[in-house]
Amino acid sequence: MTPHDRHPHGSRRLDLRQRSTLAGEAAAAAAEVETALDTPADPTAAAFFDVDNTIMQGASIFHLARGLHRREFFTTREILGAAWKQAYFRVVGVEDPEHVAEARSSALGFIAGHTVSELEALGEEIFDEGMAHRIWPGTRAMAQMHLDQGQRVWLVTAAPIEIARIIARRLGLTGAMGTVAEHVDGVYTGRLVGDMLHGPAKAEAIKALAAREGLDLSRCSAYSDSANDLPMLSLVGDACAINPDARLRSYARQRGWRVRDYRTGRKAARAGLVVAAAAGAVSGAVAAGATVRGRHHH
Repeated sequence: MTPHDRHPHGSRRLDLRQRSTLAGEAAAAAAEVETALDTPADPTAAAFFDVDNTIMQGASIFHLARGLHRREFFTTREILGAAWKQAYFRVVGVEDPEHVAEARSSALGFIAGHTVSELEALGEEIFDEGMAHRIWPGTRAMAQMHLDQGQRVWLVTAAPIEIARIIARRLGLTGAMGTVAEHVDGVYTGRLVGDMLHGPAKAEAIKALAAREGLDLSRCSAYSDSANDLPMLSLVGDACAINPDARLRSYARQRGWRVRDYRTGRKAARAGLVVAAAAGAVSGAVAAGATVRGRHHH
C-alpha cells in the first residue's frame, strides 16, 4: 500500500487547493494561543509574520535540520540526496504532480518513528544554539509594536509547527501556525496533514484563524520577504515587505506597501540571497523529507 492509500483524509490525490485548505485548517487548529484567557485590548486586529528571512536570517528548517543532523537523526548522504532533487525542481521550475506526490506524502520522513516530545525538547536546544542569534532585531521590534498596541501576533511558516511554537514562545508572541506533521500516539508517521504551510496554504490558515478568533482582516497586518507569500500579504489591510526578494519589492512598490530592509549593504544582501537559495534547497530537501526512513539513532 502506498502512503497515499493510507492517508487519513481518504482521497488518494487531493488537488492543490484542497491540500492548501487542509494544511491551513490543520495549522489554525494547532495554533497555540499562549494568552487564551486574556482578552487583548484590540481583539479584532492581529499581525502575521513569516519566519524565514523575515523574523530570522536564513531558513529555520535548515537550522533545525543541521541541529538534528548533529544529533544523528539522519545521515549526510540522505539529506544531500534529497537536496539535489529539490534544487533540480526549483531550477527547472516544473513539478510533475505524479513525481512530487510521493515526496509530499513522505515530507518530513526523517522524523518518522521519533516522538513529538523528543523533537520539542531538541528544538529548544537547537533554537538556543542555532537560531536565537539570527533573529532580526528590526522585525522583532515590529512584532513588539503590535503587542504593545494590544494586538495578537502569530508566526505563519512552512517550518514544522513544533519549531514555530518554540520561536513564538521565545519571542513572547501569541502563537504560531506551521506545517503539521501527522503523529499517532505521540509518534511521527513521517507524513503531513494536507501539505506544507506554504503560499496559498498560509492564506487559508489565516482565514481559518480569523474566523475562529473574530479578526477583521482589513485591520490586520502581514509581513514577509517572499513573493510566495503574496496570498497572505494580499489578504490583510496592511502588508509590509521585509528583506524582500525582487518580485515582492516591485509588487510592494506598485501597491504602496511598506518595505523594510534589515540586510546591511549590497554585498550582504547578495550573500543573503545565495544563503537563502542554498537554505531553500536544503529546507526543501528536509521537507521532501529525505524520503528516507532508515537509520534512526535514539
